[in-house]
Amino acid sequence: MDDKFYTRILLMSANPLGTSRLRLDEEMREIKDGLKRSKQRDRYLINTAEAVQYRDIHRAILDYEPQIIHFSGHGAGEEGLIFEDEAGQTRLIDAAALAQLFQLFSEQVECVVLNAC
Repeated sequence: MDDKFYTRILLMSANPLGTSRLRLDEEMREIKDGLKRSKQRDRYLINTAEAVQYRDIHRAILDYEPQIIHFSGHGAGEEGLIFEDEAGQTRLIDAAALAQLFQLFSEQVECVVLNAC
C-alpha cells in the first residue's frame, strides 16, 4: 500500500487521571465507522494515538505524517487542552503553545480538529 495516495488521518485522544471519564474509544469507533461507510473510504488511512501526553503529539505527527489531525479530550475553553504529564499529573497546555506546535507542520497538516469540553 503506497501511503502517498491516501489522505492520512491521525486520531488522538487524552483522558488524564483525575478528569471525568470520556468515551473516547466510542468516539474513535464512530469516526472510523463513518469513514468506512463513505464512498471514498479507500482514500483514507487512519492511525490512532491514545492516552497522549503533550510531548507525544510532535512524535505522532512525525511518525504518521497526517494531513488531518483529530484530537479528543478535555479542554479549558480558550485557555487550552488538558493532558497528563510524565508524572501522571494533569497539565494545561495553552492555545498559543498548541498553535505553535501545529504551525511547525503547516506544510503537511491541512486540518486540525480539537474536540474538547
